[in-house]
Formats: sequence, C-alpha cells, structure tokens
Amino acid sequence: MSAGKHFVSDPKDLVRNSLSGLVSANPHLALDEKEKVTYVKDLATLRTKQVTLFCGGGSGHEPAHAGFVGHGMLTAAVSGHVFASPTSSQVLSCLRRVYSEEHGTLVVIKNYTGDVLNFGRAVERFKSESVNLGKPLPKVAMVVVDDDVGVVNPNDDDEGGVGRRGLAGTVLVNKLAGAKAASGGSLSQVKEVAEYVISNTFTIGCALNAASVPGQGLPRVLGDDEIEIGMGIHNEPGFETKKPQPADILIPSLVDHIVNSAPFKKAHTARTGRVILMVNNLGATSNLELGLVTKLAVDATRNCGLESVRVYSGTYMTGLAMPGVSISLLVLPEDETHRNELLALADQSAQCPGWVNQTWIEDAGCTDESARAPAVQVKPASNETWEKVIALAYRNVVADEPQVTLLDQLMGDGDCGQVLLSGATAINDAAQSTQLPLNDPAAALARISSIVEDAMGGTSGIIYCLFLDGLAQQLRSLNVADNASLNSQLWGQAMLGALDTLYQYTTARPGHRTLIDALEPFASTLAKNGSLEQALDAADKGAAATAHMQPKRGRAVYVQQKDNLADAGAAGLVSVLKGIVRALQ
Repeated sequence: MSAGKHFVSDPKDLVRNSLSGLVSANPHLALDEKEKVTYVKDLATLRTKQVTLFCGGGSGHEPAHAGFVGHGMLTAAVSGHVFASPTSSQVLSCLRRVYSEEHGTLVVIKNYTGDVLNFGRAVERFKSESVNLGKPLPKVAMVVVDDDVGVVNPNDDDEGGVGRRGLAGTVLVNKLAGAKAASGGSLSQVKEVAEYVISNTFTIGCALNAASVPGQGLPRVLGDDEIEIGMGIHNEPGFETKKPQPADILIPSLVDHIVNSAPFKKAHTARTGRVILMVNNLGATSNLELGLVTKLAVDATRNCGLESVRVYSGTYMTGLAMPGVSISLLVLPEDETHRNELLALADQSAQCPGWVNQTWIEDAGCTDESARAPAVQVKPASNETWEKVIALAYRNVVADEPQVTLLDQLMGDGDCGQVLLSGATAINDAAQSTQLPLNDPAAALARISSIVEDAMGGTSGIIYCLFLDGLAQQLRSLNVADNASLNSQLWGQAMLGALDTLYQYTTARPGHRTLIDALEPFASTLAKNGSLEQALDAADKGAAATAHMQPKRGRAVYVQQKDNLADAGAAGLVSVLKGIVRALQ
C-alpha cells in the first residue's frame, strides 16, 4: 500500500527538480524552469512545419504530461504544483512559446475546474494580446477531455454541469491528435481527431489505497479489507468502496461498468465493435500484476462483444504512487476508412520518453512444431512401496513446513517451506491418482522431476529437478529396469552420480550452507554401506552443522549469520529423507 515516505528534499522544489531530471535524461527536451514548461528543443523549426499542441495540469501524474513531449505527440507541457493546476500566467507563457502563426495551436486539458479556468483564461489573454497589437485572432483551439465513467454527476444535463473527470484517455487524445499534427493535418483536422477520441473514450479506475502526497502524507486510508472503484487521480472518492475481489472477478466488472455506463451507451448503441484498450498503472502496481490485469481486460472486452485491435499496457497517467489501475476503451468508427486512419495515427511513432512505440505485425500463423517435446509413451502403474514412500515423505513435509518456513524467513526470502510443500503435494497427488510409472524407477523419477518443475519453481525447485534428472539417467546407465533390480547401495551410487550432474550447474558444495550439506552425506553413506539409518543420521548431522556455517551460496549470503539457525533448504531435504527412510524401515 502507499506509504508516506518519499524521495524529497524540499516539497516546494520537487516539481521543478523532477522536470529538470526529465530534461537531463532526454536531450531533445528543454525546460523553462520559472514557468515549469517542458518543450521540444527544435520548437522554432517545428512550429513552422505543423500544428503545435500542448497539454498540462497538476503534477503527480507522471509521465503525463511532460513525458509525452516529443515529435509525434506534444510540442510542450506546462506543470502546476502537485495535484494543482498551473496558473493562467504559466499557461500563457507556454502558449506564447509554442504558438504557430502559420498552422495554429491546439490546447488539450483534462476536465477539472482549475484547469478549465486557468487554461481558458490564458487562451483569452492570448487572444486579447493579439487584438491589442492589431493582429487577427490567433488560430488557437482548446479541447477538454472527460473520459471518466466511474463517477458521473446525475445532476449534469444537456445544458452542462460539472461533467466527467479527465483521466488516462487524455493520453490517447494527445497521441492521436499529435500524430495527426505531425502528419501535416490542419488545425481543424487535428481538433477533429481530438474530439473524436474525447467523445469515444471511456475510463474507469480502481485503487487499493489512496496515494501519499509529498510533504502532506496520506489524505485518507482504505482498510486492508477495502478497495475503491472510481477513485480519482487526485485521491478523490470513487463511487463504491468494497471488499477486495479476485482479479478475474474485479477486472471484468470494471469493463462491464464501462460498457453499461450511460455515456458509453449514449455514444454507442451497437453492442459490438472494435476498440483500442488502454490498461494504465496508477503508479504503484507491479508490472507482474499489470500483465494479469491486461490479460483479464482483453478477455472481458471480448466477452462484451468488443474486439481489442490495439492494446496499450503500461504507466501513462498516475496518481503519484497510487496502487491501482485504470481501464480505458476507445471505440473506433464502424467506417473502415475512418477506422484505419485512426489506427494509423495510433501506430505512428512518437519520440517521447513516456510513450512506448509498438510494432504491429499481421499474424501469419505458426507451423513450426520443433518446439514440442518428443512424444514419450509412459504407462502409469501403481507400486505399494513407492506409494508408501511418497505418502510418508509428503506427511513429513506437511508437519515440518512451518519450521522450514520460519528458518527461511529469518535467513532468506521466506518461501522455502511453502515451495517444498507445493512440490510434495503435487507428487503425492500424482501418486494418489496413479499418474506415475512406478514400475519403472527411472521413468518415475523423470516424471517426478517434471512435476517438481511445474509445482516448485525458484532455485530449490531447479536443484531438485537437476538432481532427479541426474538420478534417472544414472539408473538407466546402471541398467535398472525395475524395482526388483535395486538395493540401497545401488541407490547410493546412483545418487552420487546424480550429484555429479548437479555439480555441473551449481558451485554449491558441502560446507557452503545449502541443502548439499544434507544431500551429499546421505548419498555417500548410502553408497558406502547401504544403511538407510546411518545415511539419514549423516544427513541430519550435515543439516544441523549448517547452523554454524558462514553462508556462501543463496540469499542467506546477504543476511548476517544468525547462530544456531540451520539452513532451511537442508532442513527441508532432511524432512523428505526422514519420510522416505521411515517408509522403507
């Protein structure tokens, strides 16, 4: 959740310094520090060639809007304080700077009272200046983005009202209108594109908490059992606070809200069509989660009868570090020519830091089957001894998981016990449902290795897999075709060979405080005398000795050694081995 901690020196200088950093990292940009106006360096040349555009508003929504300044998108952006509109004087200075006498200028703003008033006054002041100088009225147009369908004022009517808020749809307006200007469109054509996008883009947001404001902290806090639908990008309340839901329920409900909203239904009576889908990170959502949200949004859009012909997923307009997402749908024209024109503008390259250009390639299909694994015929079979070994090892892991997890929480990343339990559960389930070829030890181990890979993951998972792969290969090389061919010493010899396989891919060795400190003594003892009890005792002592070793491998290397705490991986392996030995006694 959002915290009240920030990288800040003086909150009053934060915006100016942030813009200075942006310009330092992007040599095509320049900054008017006094007025907080970011603009393209080659502005003098650019405004003789095309319509210029600028956007702006309060800071805290980065990369919007300064991050979208560059060829193919915005000519400039003007920034206010955090969550506060720039003054009309700031906006006027930006307009004076970017105005193209030959082609004209389009001003794009979000529908917030402060922005509308300050930008509007700046435009009127600019017109007055021209008239007072005896010049004709300047070619300046302003459009207001109001894509929010999360909070719709029921008192608004055809005669006006507060209207809907401007959200991430503003970025789509900037993108398509900017591309039209870069393509040589006239001011009226650029404005027409902007107005189409405004009229046909619909956005809803969902937040897990409000965002902390530098110098002010959190204005309000949602409980651990609360999320808010429709929260604004300035922490404004949404229309519903509810309990958290699984993403595969929540995200479709957001898309359903868009397509069932009054503004959407008023603009689009047809329940089918093609759309541009934008999934926007509100500031503090992990990329991992954003990928899931994107997948679910695409699926939900399809289920609503809409085809997402372009999908944009990333960080476009934030609410500082707000943990949440917004979803925008831009409904494209039914007319194919008009639709293709807009898609071409969406696909056109934009040279700015906040926009990730995408390359669209027609899907020609794939007929390459070489990536498929070779077909291996494995016939499942039951075996009482194997099934007993697997069951008791599983029960042992279940009992010991809390202690293994605790050890890893104190010296690692805390997942070792759960990962081991996940693998043991998957193997036990496979044995219980007779999915394993338990009449063939090598085939059984190979199948178990595949199950472990799918179930465990992480470093410990792949170490188990490599060892099991090596063990299966050793049994094949020893011509072990069935269970009757095996004895304890032969298992020990095969385990030593499997360790050699494992050592090809890891530098972990006995004494490095890893599961090797339990595995190697077990294998060596078993190979030497065939005694399961003595092998288990050696493994147990090896794991216990890790409590006094200096970590040399794994995440524990970065944590100060805590005496008397055994390695979690070694302890987990001993838990497995105890179950195996108990089953065979």
